[in-house]
Amino acid sequence: MSNKRRLWQIFGPVLCAFILLLVIFLIPWERTFSKDAIYQAANSQTTTIFKGSRMKQNAFDDGYVPFYGSSELSRLDPLHPSVLAEKYHRNYRPFLLGGPGSQSLAQFLGMQGTAKQLKNKKAVVIISPQWFTKIGQDPDAFSLYYSPLQACNFLLGIKKTSVSNRYAAKRFLQMPETKGVIKSGMKTIANGQSLTSTQRFLLENQRRMLNNEDKFFSTFQLRDRIQKINGHAKLLPNTYSVKALDQIAKQQAAINTNSNSFGINNRFYKMRLNKRALAKLKDSQRDFNYTKSVEYSDFELMLHQLAKQHTNVLFIIPPINQKWADYTGLSESMYQKSVNKIKYQLNSQGFDKIEDLSKRGSEKYFMEDTIHIGWRGWVAVDQAVKPFMNQKNEPYNYNMRNYFYTKKWQNKPGMIKATDKYPAVENRKAALKEK
Repeated sequence: MSNKRRLWQIFGPVLCAFILLLVIFLIPWERTFSKDAIYQAANSQTTTIFKGSRMKQNAFDDGYVPFYGSSELSRLDPLHPSVLAEKYHRNYRPFLLGGPGSQSLAQFLGMQGTAKQLKNKKAVVIISPQWFTKIGQDPDAFSLYYSPLQACNFLLGIKKTSVSNRYAAKRFLQMPETKGVIKSGMKTIANGQSLTSTQRFLLENQRRMLNNEDKFFSTFQLRDRIQKINGHAKLLPNTYSVKALDQIAKQQAAINTNSNSFGINNRFYKMRLNKRALAKLKDSQRDFNYTKSVEYSDFELMLHQLAKQHTNVLFIIPPINQKWADYTGLSESMYQKSVNKIKYQLNSQGFDKIEDLSKRGSEKYFMEDTIHIGWRGWVAVDQAVKPFMNQKNEPYNYNMRNYFYTKKWQNKPGMIKATDKYPAVENRKAALKEK
C-alpha cells in the first residue's frame, strides 16, 4: 500500500468530516420550534437561550413578552409572573431573560438579535439598584452571557458611528471574552471608524455559522420548569383576586421563612448565612454606594436599544430587605438617592412607566431573601404588570440624551428627588468632550 493511500485512510475521514461540518454551518438553515419547546425555553433561563436569537425571535413573534432582569427571575414561587400568567390564561406569556450577574451590558448585548421582533411591542425590565456598584458589570459574570453571535449582530448593524455604539464597543473591549475578528471590529468602532470590507466579510461568515449553531443547539439542555410552574399554579385560587393572592403569599412565606428573624427563605438562609457568615456580614455594607457607577451608562445602552425599537416598557424597581439592610448597615438614604437617579434617567428621556417598589422593603413577606422580590412582592409586581399588558399598545418615541454616557453623569452624586434638575448634554461634540 502506498504512503499516499495510508495517509488518506488516516486523515481522509477527518478531512471529509471537517468539510461536511463546514458546509453544514455555512449554508443558511431554517428552523422553527414547537409551541411546547418555546414555552419550555421561555422559563428555562439557560445561557444558551439568552445568547441565541432564533428561539427568542419565534417566541416574540408568537406573543411572548420579554421580562429582562437578573437572579430574582430564577426564584419560582406560586406568585411568580410565569405562574400567574399560566394560571389565569393571560394574553401574554413572560419570556424570562437573565440570571445571576446579567446586568445592563449583558442585557444590551442579548437584545441585538430581536430588534425586529420587538419593534412597537411591550417589555418588562426589573432594575436592581445593586447593579450600580463602582465597577458595574462584573467581567466574570459577563463571560457567562457573552454571545459572539450577538456581538456580530451589534457590529454588522452599525450603519453610522455614534456616541452610543462607540461607548458600547469600548465597554465590550474591557471584557476578556471579546476576541478575534470581533475584537478587531470593536476597536474600529470604538475609534469612531467604519468597519472595513474585510472585517464585514469575516463577521458575516462568522455570524452565518453562529446562526446555524444557534438553530441546531438552542433546544439542548433546556431546564424544564414546566412541572414546577404547574404545581405552583394549583395552589392559586381559580378566580383572580389580589386579596386572595396576598393571603396565599403570606401563607407560603410564613412556611418558608420560619427559621430566622430576617424574613429570608429557609433554604437560602441555611446555605448562605451560617453563624460565621452572619458575624462577618454585620455592618459590612455601611460604605456601599450605588450612586456613582459606570452602570448608569451601561443602563443607557439598554434604554437606547429599547428606544431604537420603539418598545413600550414597564420598569420595576424592587426594594431591599429592610431588616437585612439594618443588619448590614446599608444606607436607606443612599439607596433612595440611587433610585431617584435611575428614575431621572428614565423620566427625562420619556420612559415614564415606572413601578417604584423601593420603599416597601420593610413590609412583611415582600422579599424572599436579602435583595430579591418574594411572595407578596410578586403580587405587587403583578398589580403593575397586569394593567400594563391590558393597555392598548402604542409605538413609543423617546428623547435619548448622550449626556448619560458621560463620566460626569456616572459620578454625579445621588439625587434627593427624581425631579432634581441636571444639565443635559444633547450634542455629540459636547458628549465626547465630557468623556
